Amino acid sequence: MSAKKETLGRTVGVVVAVCLVCSIVVSGAAVGLRSLQQHNAALDKQTNILDAAGLLADAKGNIAKTYEERVEERFVDLSTGNYVEKPSADFDMYKAAKDPATSTKLEGSNVGFQRKPNVASVYLVKDDAGQVSRIILPVHGSGLWDLMYAFLAVDADGQTARGLVYYQQKETPGLGGEVLNPSWKAKWDGKQLFENGDVAIKVKKNASPDDEHAVDALSGATLTSNGVQYTLDFWLGEQGFGPFLAKQPWKS
Repeated sequence: MSAKKETLGRTVGVVVAVCLVCSIVVSGAAVGLRSLQQHNAALDKQTNILDAAGLLADAKGNIAKTYEERVEERFVDLSTGNYVEKPSADFDMYKAAKDPATSTKLEGSNVGFQRKPNVASVYLVKDDAGQVSRIILPVHGSGLWDLMYAFLAVDADGQTARGLVYYQQKETPGLGGEVLNPSWKAKWDGKQLFENGDVAIKVKKNASPDDEHAVDALSGATLTSNGVQYTLDFWLGEQGFGPFLAKQPWKS
């Protein structure tokens, strides 16, 4: 009996020791790789912003340098449309949306989230002369399975879409996942976002290429297409970037 107990004790001791060593290795790797993970996350974000800005091909693999030279991040009070100072050194609009102190609760929201940040990031894209050529707006809203996150590129006129780049989504491949299809993404260039001050851009079935306010809906993905529509209605409206686009402070 004592031999069995001793064997059991040794087994438990080995298991505990292995678990302890593994936990130390995993924790050390997580800490050691944190800076690399943060770097890669920042690079991915910059890549998608440059894609929306139409500068990805010009970057020629030097994403960080092109981003630094051509893109400026600013911060906007969504209630007024005015620029404000960066709220904090590590500000993130999506984290801010989760904090009641830095966000506003939405009533009757159909975009898949219940709070919006009081301050949001925008990205000003400069041409060779240093003038703003495009504004990149971070937008998100519900899809079929989960929230979808994108960058909407708007011309310096504040009225014309130049691109819609989804960078995080869980839609069904071949259906809602077609938001990533280059041919569908190309349909947004030149579409008019507003008419007489109201949001006019529409995602609808069999939209004519000549319709300046319409983009063809995704085939077989009605709920995803509806989600894109609701996302644009919200973020281009009064509760989103509507006041900012109307004031056009980048021209000041």
